[in-house]
Amino acid sequence: MRVGVVGGGFMGLALAQRLAVKGHAVTVLEREKQLGGLATYHDYGPFFWDRFYHCIVPSDTHLIGFLNDIGLGDQLHWRRTLTGFYVDEQLHSMSTSLEFLKFPPVTLWGKLRLALTILYCSRISDWRRLEAIPVEEWLRRTCGRPTYEKIWKPLLLAKLGESYRRVSAVFIWSYIKRLFSARHSSGQKEHLGYVAGGYKTVLGRLEEVIGAAGGHIRTGVSVTQIQPEPGGGMWVHCDGTREHFDKVIVTSPVNVLQKLAAPELLRVASPGGAVEYLGVICMVLVTRRALVPYYVLNIADERIPFTGVIGMSNLVSLDETAGRHITYLPKYVLSDDPLLRCSDEELRAQFFDGLRLMLPEFKRAEIESVHINRAVKVQPLQVLQYSRLVPQVATAHADFLVLNTSQFVNCTLNNNEVVRAVDEFVAGYGRMFEETFPRPAVVTR
Repeated sequence: MRVGVVGGGFMGLALAQRLAVKGHAVTVLEREKQLGGLATYHDYGPFFWDRFYHCIVPSDTHLIGFLNDIGLGDQLHWRRTLTGFYVDEQLHSMSTSLEFLKFPPVTLWGKLRLALTILYCSRISDWRRLEAIPVEEWLRRTCGRPTYEKIWKPLLLAKLGESYRRVSAVFIWSYIKRLFSARHSSGQKEHLGYVAGGYKTVLGRLEEVIGAAGGHIRTGVSVTQIQPEPGGGMWVHCDGTREHFDKVIVTSPVNVLQKLAAPELLRVASPGGAVEYLGVICMVLVTRRALVPYYVLNIADERIPFTGVIGMSNLVSLDETAGRHITYLPKYVLSDDPLLRCSDEELRAQFFDGLRLMLPEFKRAEIESVHINRAVKVQPLQVLQYSRLVPQVATAHADFLVLNTSQFVNCTLNNNEVVRAVDEFVAGYGRMFEETFPRPAVVTR
């Protein structure tokens, strides 16, 4: 069966791999010159590494299984990492239970309530009842007002801006539930993982696996229209040509999907209006020494213009980054926020002002290079009752299918959830993909 996959992000590539190894002739069509989407990589000069920060936690069983399936299991490395907190103009380590107990900004009673909240949150399975509760209300009730004001509110502001007031408790539940698993049972030490070479290695292996199975990947091509063929299958119009596929699967966001698909191919019901997305600005620093000793430094200070400090070189070996340290400074905003359109120079100035405020001893001269990366649509904003508001996409043709991240209603966007969604999709449409003998390609101009 000839299958066209529109979108060469991690989801599209994982889907193509799963179908290619089943014997289907898969073609991936990607608009950008480089594959991977949010999981893509960047040339930082002396080394290549991820454009945006990624890590793997022990509970990422779908992603870990996928890495094993494509032959990268032996390239997965685990390391103990540290977590810090910046509050009241001080850096505090919160990497052990003892450090947590000594954490000065929160009283002993507040710490107990915070610990119980995290434990309780990690054990909740019925997430739907949290959809109707604002995250602010839920955290105040479980942790108490002082802990909320000192810890959670600044973090929500940093992560979501003023939009946090419209977000449900599902947001914090999904975040805590995933990261709680990073704590190793022996001594509650945090362990995180990464693939040697970063996602450049993963994407390269996927190209190899898909190609070896007879698939094709085309980059730098723009799909302009998808139309049904009366005799069966789909025509995909792309850069002045059109190509016939037995089935087409689109992994693009709903607004892009609606522009590409012929009107008769799908029905989109949006009971709550358009889905709002979060975007991200990520300044990446390459330095000769580490900025902080932590993998993640949470920031509880509304004056700092970035969400946190991600010391990637406190996770990955310096051999991966040519002896340099790589640090990510992310800032999450709504996808229509003017900040996403600011020049690199303006963003550098803002972020460096915040960095000087946090780390006055750090000298800008120690920075080898600065890189500004942006993504307009990172993940949907999980507002109250999001699962009821998300657009319901119903395909009206058996040969036209859709799989995208707007369907993630009870989790944060990460590559473990992407693999889970792909595997559930392939299993759910199993009978549809039973044919294993590809038809000849048909391309017309």
